[in-house]
Amino acid sequence: MAAAAVQAPIAPRRRSFWNGTPEIYFTKAIDNSRLVKVEDPRRSREMRQFGIALACLFLFVMAYAFQHFKAIEYGYKVEALKSQRTSLIEMNRALRLEEASLRDPERIDRMAREMGLQSPQAGQVVRMETSMPEASGSVVASLTPVAVVSAR
Repeated sequence: MAAAAVQAPIAPRRRSFWNGTPEIYFTKAIDNSRLVKVEDPRRSREMRQFGIALACLFLFVMAYAFQHFKAIEYGYKVEALKSQRTSLIEMNRALRLEEASLRDPERIDRMAREMGLQSPQAGQVVRMETSMPEASGSVVASLTPVAVVSAR
């Protein structure tokens, strides 16, 4: 019994306004069909300027991106052409070596002897003139008799 008299007083509880009441919502139909929006000329001008600025920014970004990607593409093309040039130079070198080996007089002489050909006799070789006439001067064709000597 003495314990009941010594109890501390209980602090009053805070009560929320919505705690005890149920939440009920009512819908109200609002008719906005008679409302007319008032156009603000300053706001429409600002939006038009903003749209133009945004379009210009978009065009500048697209032009930059186009140039950037074209530069990358041209870089790839240049590298491809450089590698093609290198391979063509190497092929040209190989063909010049092959040409030099095919023009070897000893090789030609050996092949001619294998085919049964003989060295030319005196008078069989006719040398052509190595000097070219002037382009402005007239050239007259001439016939020079050639003696045919039988090798047999």
